[in-house]
Amino acid sequence: MTGPQLRPSISVIIPCRNERDHIIPCINSVLESDYPDDKLELIVVDGKSTDQTIELISETFHSNQRIKLITNEKQTTPFALNLGIKHSTSEFIMILGAHSTISPNYIDTAIQHLMTDTTLGCSGGLLKSIATTNSSGIIATAMRSAFGVGNSHFRTGLQSGYVDTVAFGVYPRKVLDAVGYFDEELTRNQDDEMSYRLIKSGYRIYLDHTASATYYVRNSHAKLAGQQFQYGYWKVYVNKKHKAITTLRQLVPLFFLLYLISIPIGVLFPVWFTPLFLYLLIAMIISMKHSRKLSDVLVLAFTFPVLHISYGYGYLRGIVDFIFLNKKHIQQHTQLTR
Repeated sequence: MTGPQLRPSISVIIPCRNERDHIIPCINSVLESDYPDDKLELIVVDGKSTDQTIELISETFHSNQRIKLITNEKQTTPFALNLGIKHSTSEFIMILGAHSTISPNYIDTAIQHLMTDTTLGCSGGLLKSIATTNSSGIIATAMRSAFGVGNSHFRTGLQSGYVDTVAFGVYPRKVLDAVGYFDEELTRNQDDEMSYRLIKSGYRIYLDHTASATYYVRNSHAKLAGQQFQYGYWKVYVNKKHKAITTLRQLVPLFFLLYLISIPIGVLFPVWFTPLFLYLLIAMIISMKHSRKLSDVLVLAFTFPVLHISYGYGYLRGIVDFIFLNKKHIQQHTQLTR
């Protein structure tokens, strides 16, 4: 391990807007990390919050010189991230959602990987979905399931190793200067798009599941559907911009949706219903493994198609808007869902 006095400086950038219920635990998790105090700065980029977010930060940390507060006039996440980077002076940059917390070893673990492996452009840890209600608990279970999110290793936590993206990445500043900062046209998927550019530029991304971050999931299926729609929708914009499919798993929900649309064919060819029966069977089996309560089993089994159909529909709408209609910005799909 590198001694504390030899550790490089790092800036943790937190975009936020109206996060009064979560911003203090988020900041505290960074300040209480294992990383040396004199090597750490925290930049909160606020999108003109209308609740008590700023007041809480000012009251709680008014004398802490490690915290900077910046106003994000444009109120979008990628603009906030870039604003934070431009106001930072550290050798490493970390992005963190205001709805999240990190384990004490998160920063130090990522830095150690980046310093010992010069092929890395980013490192991060496991994302643990946290629930506050029974409904969000069921949604969190679905978000941790490989059946729900595919091979998103930073969610499923199956193993440490090289991956295609992480949730809250730590980046060498020189790497960001080389590949460019976050794409400010993207309401969603800006971190995935960054990961794609890193890999395309020859860098690798490392996931260490011994470090973790928590994330409070949506507490209703309607909010989950809105989130997944946006993820699918903006993924198409990224694909169009790079003229490439960034990950194969993004296509699975689209194909599933198209299959569902074609279900009437089953009237003529009953075998056409077989994939649907298998899907529902797998959903039920997985749900029963996670709960003994019948109502929870049924809700979890319902959550999987909500995840997949919402993402698939967003992807399909993105294809229509960005590919066929050649639109650039769709205002109603730029608002953040929470």
